Amino acid sequence: MISRPELSLFLKVKPQEYYHYKPSTNLIYMHIHFIAIGGSAMHNLAIALKRKGYRITGSDDEIFEPSRSRLNNYGLLPEKTGWFPKKLDRSTDAVILGMHARADNPELKRARELDIRIYSYPEFLYEHSREKKRVVIGGSHGKTTITAVLLHILRHAGIDADYMVGAQLDGFDVMVKLSDEAGLMILEGDEYLTSVLDPRPKFHIYRPHLALLSGISWDHINVFPTWEKYRNEFIKFIRLIEPGGSLIYCSEDEEVVKVVSEAGSKIKKTSYGLPEYKIKNGTTWLANDRQFVPLQVFGRHNLVNIEGARKLCHELGVGNEDFYEAIGSFPGASNRLELIGRNENTVIYRDFAHSPSKLKATVEAVREQFPERRLTACMELHTFSSLSGHFLEHYQGTLDSASTPIVYFNPHTIELKRLPALSSEQVRKAFGNPDLMVYTDSNKLSDDLEKMDWSGRNLLMMSSGNFNNLKLTELTGKITGSRSLNG
Repeated sequence: MISRPELSLFLKVKPQEYYHYKPSTNLIYMHIHFIAIGGSAMHNLAIALKRKGYRITGSDDEIFEPSRSRLNNYGLLPEKTGWFPKKLDRSTDAVILGMHARADNPELKRARELDIRIYSYPEFLYEHSREKKRVVIGGSHGKTTITAVLLHILRHAGIDADYMVGAQLDGFDVMVKLSDEAGLMILEGDEYLTSVLDPRPKFHIYRPHLALLSGISWDHINVFPTWEKYRNEFIKFIRLIEPGGSLIYCSEDEEVVKVVSEAGSKIKKTSYGLPEYKIKNGTTWLANDRQFVPLQVFGRHNLVNIEGARKLCHELGVGNEDFYEAIGSFPGASNRLELIGRNENTVIYRDFAHSPSKLKATVEAVREQFPERRLTACMELHTFSSLSGHFLEHYQGTLDSASTPIVYFNPHTIELKRLPALSSEQVRKAFGNPDLMVYTDSNKLSDDLEKMDWSGRNLLMMSSGNFNNLKLTELTGKITGSRSLNG
């Protein structure tokens, strides 16, 4: 088994050397076991390490799509769901622990008994990138899009980079890439907790040389019960930037500006905001000096995100010529204003939006892009924060830009999260919109959406869940009269 002093060397051994390298006496088998392998980030890291040459095993008590199919394609899908301590023995070199695993997990107990090195996935990524230049994109919203834009531009410019991003990207077959050659590591910096053993926010682990802060709006109230505690994590993030490093921050967000001022770190600070743009015939055009570049994405929040990515590119040596040449072909990140169906009368999008600020920005983006059309905007209350009665008031006015605002929540989800029950009237009052329609039955929601008049009307479906397995592809086909673009 690998000792701690040998670990950094273990992570850097080249694929062809994996089963030949001997640090001192014993052969290294390079066996890494994943506890809770089915998570979004976890299964992508497992795939990345399998492709790199490691021997990977894993367990989980539930694995959903698309993780299940992707793990199966790489021969990594566990034969049975559940926890099996016998999968770990003294030949296991390291364990990577997912956030989903509990403190009493039997495999975690076994790893401790065997004195196997235990990582969270942020710790493992940091170890891998210890000798690289680390770029970390943080914020309550926008970080996935900014990371995606940055990776798209770097690829166009021929700059090799390792990465971890929170959504599937067009042209990137995995969400995690680890190599020995790349001198850059691009990391989407999530503020949620690292693991059951480590209460630090994930983005505190990475210690960036170059960081970006996109926005701050209270979220994850189950672990950050007060606004002050939540915002303080971003102050700490800024103070963890490596000496001599740089911070790029969004000047459109008042709270970001305050936090940057309070952090007081002696680093280079650069702000960014909304760039010049125009909308013509349903297409957004981004200004480049006196010329305009047509984009595949839209929305003021996305334009601000793109400008943040441009500032990152500038710090990494990518000039405006390369940036504007590439940005027009950026297709967007999966589930971020993702086009899933259309005909001459209707366009249907889905989006990950669930926090109040992102919800409001996403609805307003679709209305601005299609001002002549009505908009049915449907969101699911799915996260711990959104289903908490005392947090609901933060959603006041967020759906007001929609012609037909709809909120869905599943009472069973509330039970699973052990939260007090919500009533439809409670939700309607919190959103402050007398026209708000509230559903607790996803089949009824789907039926009513299908029956709606879709002539000159668009549909926006927003959730970090799946509306209790609502068949969105099928619904899209019925509304548009054709197969879903992603079906």
